[in-house]
Parts: sequence; structure tokens; C-alpha cells
Amino acid sequence: MASTLNAALSAVAALLFWTCLGASITHRFAPRSLVLPMAPVVGWAAHSAAALPIFRVVGFSQPSVLVTAVVALIASLLALRARPREAKTEAMVPGWAYGAAALLATLPAIALLPKYVADGVILAGPVFDHSKVAMIDEMARLGVPAGNPFLGEGGEGRLAYYYLWHFGAAELVLAFRVSGWEADVAMTWFTGFASLALMMGLAVRLSARRSAALWIVPFAVAGSLRPLLSLLWRAENLERVLLPATGFAGWLFQAAWVPQHMMSASCVVAAVFLMSRLAHRRSIFAAVVLGLVAAAGFESSTWVGGVTFAPAALAVGAVLVVLAAPPERLPFLGYLVVAAILAACLAAPFLHDQLAVTAMRGAGAPVVIEPYGVLGDFFPERLRRILDLPAFWLVLLVVELPAIYLVGTAALASFLAAPGVDRERRQDALALGLLAVTALAVSWLLASTLGDNNDLGWRAVLPAVLVLTVFSAVGLAQWIAARAWIAAAAALGAICLGLPSAVEIVRQNIAGHDQPDAAAFAQMPDLWAAVRRHAAPEERIGNNPLSLRGVTPWPINISWALLSNRRSCYAGREFALVFTALPAERRSAIDAQFIRVFAGEGSADDVRDLATRYGCRVTVVTPADGAWTRDPFASSPLYRLVEAEPGRWRIYRAAGGGAFRQ
Repeated sequence: MASTLNAALSAVAALLFWTCLGASITHRFAPRSLVLPMAPVVGWAAHSAAALPIFRVVGFSQPSVLVTAVVALIASLLALRARPREAKTEAMVPGWAYGAAALLATLPAIALLPKYVADGVILAGPVFDHSKVAMIDEMARLGVPAGNPFLGEGGEGRLAYYYLWHFGAAELVLAFRVSGWEADVAMTWFTGFASLALMMGLAVRLSARRSAALWIVPFAVAGSLRPLLSLLWRAENLERVLLPATGFAGWLFQAAWVPQHMMSASCVVAAVFLMSRLAHRRSIFAAVVLGLVAAAGFESSTWVGGVTFAPAALAVGAVLVVLAAPPERLPFLGYLVVAAILAACLAAPFLHDQLAVTAMRGAGAPVVIEPYGVLGDFFPERLRRILDLPAFWLVLLVVELPAIYLVGTAALASFLAAPGVDRERRQDALALGLLAVTALAVSWLLASTLGDNNDLGWRAVLPAVLVLTVFSAVGLAQWIAARAWIAAAAALGAICLGLPSAVEIVRQNIAGHDQPDAAAFAQMPDLWAAVRRHAAPEERIGNNPLSLRGVTPWPINISWALLSNRRSCYAGREFALVFTALPAERRSAIDAQFIRVFAGEGSADDVRDLATRYGCRVTVVTPADGAWTRDPFASSPLYRLVEAEPGRWRIYRAAGGGAFRQ
């Protein structure tokens, strides 16, 4: 199981390292108030985007990771030592604010830790989406570019996924010899802290008030109105009017579920701010950093750093060009082109692999124009399609983002209209505002088609969440200072509306998902340690894809993903849907075949396919499988029993090719 101590030490090391790197970069172009708040995001983005292609050439191993880190750290310390002293003329993020960010970032991270209960171990819901720990282990074990650990047939090539965030976690695995699960927890904490620090820095910079950093915390924590609405209407009546909750949510929810998308959103916000700075302080260094940050955003989330950032960058760039003096427009465009070319070159392998897999699926466009569904079947379908368009802005955003949507929008408009704001800060605010509008528009009108869910619509909102949180804090700090008590009271009231949801999210993250397989899951580390004794690092293993399906709220092969540290010949339906190019019919056939075999109903031909077609060099059967009493591997000449633990597991290895023992 993941160790809290290992995860915490890795998180602190990650913070110190990437912050040091980032500060050596941001002090070259950022205002003094943003040098440290931007450092974690910029440091991680610049280092990761540059390190990945380097490790593709020199190899990805503990020595290469440590040598690269030491060289980068020495260069950063020398750059910081040579930095000229600056007069303290700006409001700065206070030290206690970083402490608050560190504490708040533990709320998403704690959701991923195992929960020890009387009869075993349980998990919280967000762990479902962290089954991608298998990708972290894959890279740490076998290097980059990442292979596909999820399926033998159709999955032997490179992993077609935006995995830069997981690559960062794999660096922690190699550097500190922690597990992929522990590194994932550490990266989740680091991402939460980095996004909060960035928002705090922007809020203090724009408002020129230290107190703005304080207000980032409650605005980030506040959740949905749904718990309050459920007090007024029965659940079934509410869902007839308003569709059930999805992954479309605020910072607290999404930071636990999808930190890779949260980091991408932080990169996007930082990139837009860099574009604004570049407009009036041109520098080839800043242009290169912009390219690295933009590439890191795309490589961490195609939906946020690609589909959302691309139109936002065009809109922001066009406005900044118009606002620039005529003699400055062409040089500014030149620097943007340099940044765009660098970002495109770094992101090209990711884009190529994803486009290739999309074409092989033959399932049509991965993104379509489809307004976000808001209203339930209380409304006739034809009317609902029309009403969904305004309902996104008038209902959904109010319900899901009650603390920041109206407050942040009002504060942004007030800031842009205020007469005393200097030109640089007004331009920064305008650029961030355009990003928020674009992100909301993408979520409103576009939908992804690659999975069962509209992942694009759920994640595209994240840059807007960060920007609106910033302006909500800016507005509240300024309203309190100006004694605009009605506006301040309204903002505080909006925070209160989102607190019941926040309490429920935190409770679920800490308590976990109560389920009957706690005792069985507690035995999984021993089982997978036994499997690793008989499977080489590059070999694929087979287990029941329905194994312990009740451990998470939605069924997934979670014990394999978190604990096996080996490739699977078929990890399960959910993985095949996202990480392979197989058409739907073939995926369904493979799923049925594996379920049949581990239910004890497989034929000799089915077992032969596991050994030859899918590359299952090792298979494991447990008492929870029907195959425990009707074992097709025991009677097959293609497999031989290599280890058996009475009442716990049987491990088989494919005959031929020699034995393996770790």
C-alpha cells in the first residue's frame, strides 16, 4: 500500500526542486510579486517539457534523472545568486498564505491514500481516475516514450495519451525509489499547491493587496449548490429538472480527480500571463519559456492545453496585437511565433500518436459541436435542446460554481472598468478574462467523443475556474478595503452557499468508499509481489478484469493498476476504451473473452489466445474468480503452475521461453 510518509517526503522534494528551478526562470521576466508564486508551475513545466525529449535520447533511469536534476539545480542556484536585489515596492504573497496552500493541497492528496478500517483497506472515489498509476510504473520501469501497459493486442506500440504529468511522477519514482502510487499522491499534492500559489500570486498582483491571497482559500474550497438544492427537492424531482452531477466542478473536486488537467490549466493561465508580459516587455528568453509552458500544458491535457488553449491563445494574441503600438506589433508577433514553433515541436510526438490512434479507431471526429446538456427530461427533448444553450450560463454555472461565477465575473468587469488601474495590470486582467470566456465557451459548445463521458466539457472549464477564483479574491479584498459592505457580504454569502458541498467532498475523501472487498484488497500487495517474482519487467500478466470491482464506486481493475507494477495483457474495458485503437466490436469481444476465462467458462481456444494472441506470460487466479474452482489454466498444456498460496492465489506461467524469477 502507499506510504503516507514516502508520499509526503516526495512531495516536499518535488516542491523544493521545481520551485527553485522556477524561481530562477520567473525572476527574469515576472513582476516581483509573482516570482515565487509562479515558480512551481513554471519550474515543473519548463523542466518536464525539456527533460522528456532528453530522456528519450539518453535513457530514463535513476542515474540520468539524478544527474539531470543536479545540473538543473546548480544552474538554478547560480542564476538566483546572480539576481540583482530589488526594492520592495509591491504587495507580496505573505508567508502564511503558502502555509494555507500547503494545508489545502492535502485535501485532494488525502483522497488517494489507502484508508485502513477494521476489516481491511478501502479507497476513496477519486482513486478511480488514478488507475493511470500503471503509466507511471511503466515509464519508471521501462523508460520513455511510454509503452501501453493496458492491452497486449493492439496496445504494443507507444502510449497515445497526454502523460507529461505522469512522467513527472515517474521521475519521483526513480529519484526516491518510491512506488508509482506514492509518486502519484505526491504529484497530486504538488499540483494542488502550485495551482493555489499561482492564483494567490495573481490575486495579490492584480489587487495590490496581500489579503487577496487569503480569499483564494475559501473560494477554491467552495463547491456546488446541489446539497442545498437537495434540501428543497427530492433527488428524483431535482434530476428531472437538472441533469445529475458530473465531473464538471470546481477546484476542490477536480484537484483530487484529475490533477493532470489541473496542472495543464495552471500552465495555460501562466502562458496567457506570459503572453501579456511579452506584449510590453519583449524577450527571447520569455518567448522560450512561453513555448515550454504551452507545450507542458498540451502534453498534460489535450483537452485543456490543446483544444481549450488554442482558441484562447488566438483570441488573447489578437487583442494584445491590437492594443500594442503599431511599431511594436510585428516584433511581438515574431516572439509569439517563436514560442508557438517551440511548443509545436515539443508537442508533436504526442499530437501525432493521438491523431494516429483516433484515425485507427475509425469512430469519427474526437471533438464535435454539441452544446453541454444541462436540463432533465421534465422538459420535452426538442425544447430542452434549445433551453440548454442559455441554461449553461444561467443555471449550470450558478449551480456548480456558486462562489466564483457571479462574484468573479462582477469583480473582473469592475476591475477592467476601474479608472485607477495601471496599463499593465489592466492588460493582464483582460488577457485572463479572455481566457476564462474562451474556456467556458469551449465547455459550452464542444464535446469529446473518445470515451463514455464528455471529458472535454468537464475539463475545459478549469482555466476559467482558476481565473474566476483569482478575480473573486481580488474583488472581495478590494470591496472590504473600500467598505463596500453589500458587495463583500454578497461574496461571503456566495462562499457559504458552496461550503456544504465542500464538507461532503472532504468527508468522502477522508472516509473513503465503504465496500465489502476491504479484506481482499488488503491482501493485494502480497499477491502482486508474488506475481512480480515470476514476471519480467517487460512481460504482460493476466488477471480477472472484474477483480475487486466494488473497491471503487465505478468498477475498474484497480488492484492491478495501483500495485502490480507490471503490464497487463488486458486490464479491462475502461482501459481499452481510452488507451487502444481497437474498434468497439473488437473491444467487446476481448472483454467477453477474458471475463469468460476468469469465470471458469473459457475454452481451450480462449486460453490459447491469452497465451499467444494477447501475450499473457503470467496469469493469476484468486478465490473470487470462478476459475478458482473451474480452473482452465490447470488443465492447459500452455501454462504451468509456478506458485500457489492455499486459499489465496495460484500463479501460472506460460510454457516455453524459460522461467523467470526476480
